[in-house]
Amino acid sequence: MTLIDGKATAATIKAEIKEEVERIVAAGGKRPHLAAILVGHDGGSETYVNNKVRACEECGFRSTLLRFEDDLSEEALLDEVAKLNANADIDGFIVQLPLPRHIDEQKVIEAIDYRKDVDGFHPINVGRMAIGLPAFISATPKGILELLRRYGVETSGKKCVILGRSNIVGKPMSQLMMQKGVDATVTVCHSRSKTLKDECRAADIIIAAIGQPAFVTADMVKPGAVIIDVGTTRVKDDTRARGWRLQGDVDFQAVALIASQITPVPGGVGPMTICMLMQNTLAAARHEYYD
Repeated sequence: MTLIDGKATAATIKAEIKEEVERIVAAGGKRPHLAAILVGHDGGSETYVNNKVRACEECGFRSTLLRFEDDLSEEALLDEVAKLNANADIDGFIVQLPLPRHIDEQKVIEAIDYRKDVDGFHPINVGRMAIGLPAFISATPKGILELLRRYGVETSGKKCVILGRSNIVGKPMSQLMMQKGVDATVTVCHSRSKTLKDECRAADIIIAAIGQPAFVTADMVKPGAVIIDVGTTRVKDDTRARGWRLQGDVDFQAVALIASQITPVPGGVGPMTICMLMQNTLAAARHEYYD
């Protein structure tokens, strides 16, 4: 069994990005600038945004963090988005999700200039990705694809089962795995799928993004399958000082015994997600997809 090390891979990619940034700056170009809007004090969001700011430093980017209390109105947030859209110094920006309940997330996503939408959530980017045109791709699916490529996982003609149909992971992942050059045969399973276990047992690649801790068990996995675990759920663990640990969607200890390659949690897909956001920001700074 080979461990697919997302942490080490992300470190390599960030070093590659930093090298490219320094070449751009040395040639008189502009240092990439990523901005983030954080509304409220959600613990997970605070951690994610802090990790993104740290990644900007590692990649040689400038970063700006705009923080607001959770009573910020939808109108005021849309005004902040409009300011970032108009700011030529900002190459790309994100609005950290989830947002407070009184704010329509989809309205905010659609208000972002798709040319600065480095999260890849805007309908224009989603649509362009789906038909194979250059676009900002949602960071988690993009990171998974990069892991498969860097670890030499054969995808052409292979059966790939994706567990979960979210707009952030499941749906874009299915589109990417079907693209020419990847050429997988894709099945998407979800909570209403009646043959979910049978589909998994036939899969060469399983991408688990269903949000249920240890959902994928050894009896669901074909010997030699490649397992990508997107899940990150906090579960109680009295042996840890903080009282909890992160658990993926896969029963790692059991499945690792029969898989050929598998991602750990933590240290698998998570670091790649932030790393791909950095890649998207570099592409935005270089105007790779849109003039």
